[in-house]
Amino acid sequence: VTMTSKADKYSTATEQTERAYQKQTAIFENRPLQKRSLGVKLRTNKYRYVKNVGLGFKTPKEAQEGKYVDHKCPFTGNVSIRGRILRGMVLSTKMQRTVVVRRDYLHFIPKYNRFEKRHKNISAHLSPCFTVRQGDIVTLGQCRPLSKTVRFNV
Repeated sequence: VTMTSKADKYSTATEQTERAYQKQTAIFENRPLQKRSLGVKLRTNKYRYVKNVGLGFKTPKEAQEGKYVDHKCPFTGNVSIRGRILRGMVLSTKMQRTVVVRRDYLHFIPKYNRFEKRHKNISAHLSPCFTVRQGDIVTLGQCRPLSKTVRFNV
């Protein structure tokens, strides 16, 4: 006979680090436990909503097996990637779940028949399934506006 503790039986598959209760909206967590014969563990609520974003991007293992809840994550939340796909270098990771990405490009000056260097800084949402540091090259996907300045997802 295997024994399970009461806390193990009713544990949810999410990390609770915020003040409000964090849960995935697509998962109903209060299904009754099914009774089984002796010797088999009772089923726990370990379901997770994960989707494929398409465009040739694979769903990370951390998104499938992780315990985080992020409504703005393209793999586990309610955000779709559409529009532009950009690449850039991470400048700052000081914000919570948001990074600043620098995009360098060349601008042509017709009068002198030459190019000049320019850059733009883009704020992008960083899902907890990724770990990036300053200086990493990342790929951004455009999505709906997530905040006042954030329109891209890493």
